[in-house]
Amino acid sequence: MKVSFKKTLFALAASSALLLAACGTSQDDSNKNGSKDNEKKVLHVGTEATFPPFELVEKGELTGFDVELIHALGEEAGYKIDMKNTGWDSMLAGLDTKDLDIGMSGITIKKDRLESYDFSIPYYESEGFLILFKDNVEIKNAEDLKNLKVGVQNGTTGAEAAESVVGQNSKNISKYESSGLMFQALLSGSVDAAVTDKPVAEEYIKQNPDSNIQSVEDKERFKPEYYGIAFQKGSPYKEDFDKALNTLFDNGKYTELYKKWFNEEPDLESLKGAKNYIETLKED
Repeated sequence: MKVSFKKTLFALAASSALLLAACGTSQDDSNKNGSKDNEKKVLHVGTEATFPPFELVEKGELTGFDVELIHALGEEAGYKIDMKNTGWDSMLAGLDTKDLDIGMSGITIKKDRLESYDFSIPYYESEGFLILFKDNVEIKNAEDLKNLKVGVQNGTTGAEAAESVVGQNSKNISKYESSGLMFQALLSGSVDAAVTDKPVAEEYIKQNPDSNIQSVEDKERFKPEYYGIAFQKGSPYKEDFDKALNTLFDNGKYTELYKKWFNEEPDLESLKGAKNYIETLKED
């Protein structure tokens, strides 16, 4: 009986070993065939889709320059992009809590933001801000904002630009959770003027020709800035997306998307020349 029992145990062990070996071979063959290697990792991206032409919603779908660019970058870098309209604050909070891998929403690369997030190399150079106002208000430059009620989008560099003129935490500045709400306040007369990024302001005027909204630029007071893709601090994806962005600069895909959304050629030399912009900010 003891001999038979030992033989039985040996047979079971041998069978188990063969089964495990067979499974291992199956998995190895599966990997060799590429069925698992070809599965792309999904990256979760947040945005605030009231910032045309960078991000907006059309017929229930996200679209815009940023939206198409991040998908093109994901394709080039080997990732699948899952992009959601989270809103601005939730986008940044999602990066903080690691619920989101990427934030893509016309985000200005700033020194204080570099303390909380990693950024890609610059992908867009903003020419500054425009002041928007209705035709019953007279504004010649930024200084004229001091005696007016000004609307801005909360948490943006446009808000900071307005505060640099009117005063931080001024009661004359109204902050809104989206640029859409800011524009509505301007149209309704809740504010006398609004300050936002130049391409966003130009797009709004273009899409609303009967709004009687005018604009003025103050290059002396409002300086150009760069947009970057935001990542969690220490993200393993930044390097891949930097590489993909440089590839899109060189292969014409970036230019194709830029011309589609802005109707002009991008200044690629300026963007490529700004690749060390982040390091410059850190050193200041």
